[in-house]
This record gives sequence, C-alpha cells and structure tokens, in this order.
Amino acid sequence: MKRSRESYSVSLASGETLRGDISYNGSPSGMAIVYVHGLGSFRGGEKSQALEDACAERGLCFSAFDFRGHGQSDGSLSDLTGSRLLEDLAAIRHYLMGRGIRRLGLVGSSMGGWASAWFGLQAGEVTRCVLLAPAFRFLQRRWESLTPEQQEDWKNQGSHLFTGQWVDAELKYAFAEERYAFSPTALAFRWQKPMLILHGLADDVVPVSDSWDFLNSCPYPHLQLRVFKNGDHRLTQFKAEIGQEACRFLSE
Repeated sequence: MKRSRESYSVSLASGETLRGDISYNGSPSGMAIVYVHGLGSFRGGEKSQALEDACAERGLCFSAFDFRGHGQSDGSLSDLTGSRLLEDLAAIRHYLMGRGIRRLGLVGSSMGGWASAWFGLQAGEVTRCVLLAPAFRFLQRRWESLTPEQQEDWKNQGSHLFTGQWVDAELKYAFAEERYAFSPTALAFRWQKPMLILHGLADDVVPVSDSWDFLNSCPYPHLQLRVFKNGDHRLTQFKAEIGQEACRFLSE
C-alpha cells in the first residue's frame, strides 16, 4: 500500500501556529505514534526520523510536530512553561482526532518525555508511552541549579538565561512558578498506563536515577526501564533500535 506524507499546521487560540508532519498508509485511522521532541530540538531530528522509518516498515501512522518556540512553529522559547507544552500537545491531539486517529502512542525525548507523561496522565486517547531519557524533574532541576541569590534575581528581574550543551534559553519566571504544580512524585503516584523508559547510564544531563526514582515511586506494575550502558542523553547511537522497540511496545 502506498505511503503518504504531508505537512500540516494547527492554529492556536493565541494566534500562533504549530507545524508538524504526518505519514501513513492508505488513510489515517486507528492509532498514531507521535514523536515529542526535547528542549532546543525539533520534529525532524535523528530519533524522530528513525522512529518514522520504523513506523513505515510496520505500516503505522506517524506524526511529529514542533513545540512553540522550536523548529518551524511560532512563538518564543522564552515563554516556555510546562502548561504551554501541554496546550500544544492538546492541539495536536485535536488535529489528529479530526484526521480519524482514535488512539495515541507518545514517544517523548527529555523535555518531550516530561510533556508526554503529564499529557498522557490526563488524555484518555493516550494508551501507552515510550520515554527517552525523560526529564521528570524538568521544572524543578532548573530552579535547583541556581543559588538562592540567582533564584531571587530570576523572580525580581522576570527572566534568567540558562546555558546548556545544545541550547541557551532565557526563561521567564512563569516557568519556575509551575514547579509545584507538576510534582514528579505526584506524577508517579497517579500514573496508570503501560510505559517503557529508555535511558543512558552515561547521561550527564538527566541522570538515570530520575527514572529509577519514578519506577520506585509508581505503584502501577506495568512499567519497564531499559538502560543503555554506553548511552548518553541524546541516545542517537541507538536510534534505529529505539525506533523498533518503541513501535513494538506501542503496538501491543
């Protein structure tokens, strides 16, 4: 069966636009596997492409999009908040439901893992999640990386510049204000869906201990953690294997 691929745009109430891609055999229906990228990344990265290739081999519908402030989507990275990430995912869900999709399997990387987990917690259409080096402490870790003086300056000045290996982000204080609303412990306690976590033991950005803590705190039994001994945060050297494993798990 011929496989189709097309780009799409989704208009938001804010007047901004999200942009994404969808590929499928025949017509979109049933389940779609959605790649959810990390901070400073975009929908067309190496892991996303490998996942799309794996979906094509199995005849599965695939979609990926850019969060606001990333890639080709509108918006500023400085306006990033946890709740804005969930708003973007809700808009993508609405679009895919309109195309005939009824179930979603999310594959979230780092920040995208955080967003996938919190969105999956509330969205009935999300049946399973695969998380790659998930940043369960995405909001808390940036706050805790600062001294008390820097925290106070962030609050008073309204923004703070964070520098990283792949992206620098000047985030507004609204980002920090949500750190209590999205507790990693609360997420783990409430989680009730099958989840596969893939994490690198050599990850120096999000330690694998974050994933262990999540598993240990979650009472739901159907969670799996696979650790790549030589894997760093990006896990790109395992991209083909990750794509195949994600498709297998989400298709069960």
